Amino acid sequence: MIPYFPFTTDAFSMTMGVQALTNNRIVELDPKCYLSEMYLKRSLLETNYTDYASTPIETLASQWEVLQLLLHNLTQNFPHAFTLTKTGNSYRWYNALLQETTTFEIGNDSSLPYAPLDWVGRQVQEDLLLLQADATREFPLIAGQLCFPNAWCLQEKLGKSFLAIHQEVPLFAEKIGRSSQLLLERLKVGRAVWRANWGIKNVSRLNLIPQYYDEVAKAQQELTPDAIGTRCFFRIERQVLLRLPQTGDILFTIHTYQFPLAILTKDIQYTKTLIGVLQTTPPEVLRYKGIAPFAEMLLAYLYTCQ
Repeated sequence: MIPYFPFTTDAFSMTMGVQALTNNRIVELDPKCYLSEMYLKRSLLETNYTDYASTPIETLASQWEVLQLLLHNLTQNFPHAFTLTKTGNSYRWYNALLQETTTFEIGNDSSLPYAPLDWVGRQVQEDLLLLQADATREFPLIAGQLCFPNAWCLQEKLGKSFLAIHQEVPLFAEKIGRSSQLLLERLKVGRAVWRANWGIKNVSRLNLIPQYYDEVAKAQQELTPDAIGTRCFFRIERQVLLRLPQTGDILFTIHTYQFPLAILTKDIQYTKTLIGVLQTTPPEVLRYKGIAPFAEMLLAYLYTCQ
């Protein structure tokens, strides 16, 4: 089952596609992938922390806000998997999926084994990013845990404004740059929004940081028409934006779902729609998304699946 299909028409469109988050699920639980993704996250963080996380001490107030918000959201939506109880100033968190118990005090940094944002990021499948809301209205990226990026990394974007982070995205500035900026400025507490982003990759690796680009290039050279359905993966990012009530900073969450193209092509309408989108996607966008090297082969495969 495909959790989200990001296209409403069979033509490419550079739009924000933002919707109100009406189901109160800031983070989602994908049971079939939860344990494997948690183990992968923790392995990446233990092996090379600075590639995947940054939690400066000056962002601790926002980090604690994120922790409280997400833990309450998890217990509300998935009570079979997560519980949070309070005794005095102490909280007890139980993750039944990981069979882990953690006791901590809000605001007591030493009560957790990791920084608050880093610790709560090890409980959820989402990547978590913090944008600062300050007088400049530039919304710089100030902290995050980013284990499953789609061809970028946290360190190269830290400290940059929201618009500067997206300056390399073709058509972004002229099509949705201003409206994206206004969205951040007008985002209200308690009124989270979400959108879906998409990509097609010829490797199954979730942690697509720049150091693995050679692996991607090699896999492209080895790609064949017969194997494209199983060796290319459709990636969907469920992205949520919300304003934190105390600091006013913005939490940006990314839940990455991916599956082989052969699963998507079981649905004829999805297949036809994707063909139309790819045929009308500007060449610079195909290059940016990494699809250009195998676009012709990809379309040929999709045609056979109609």
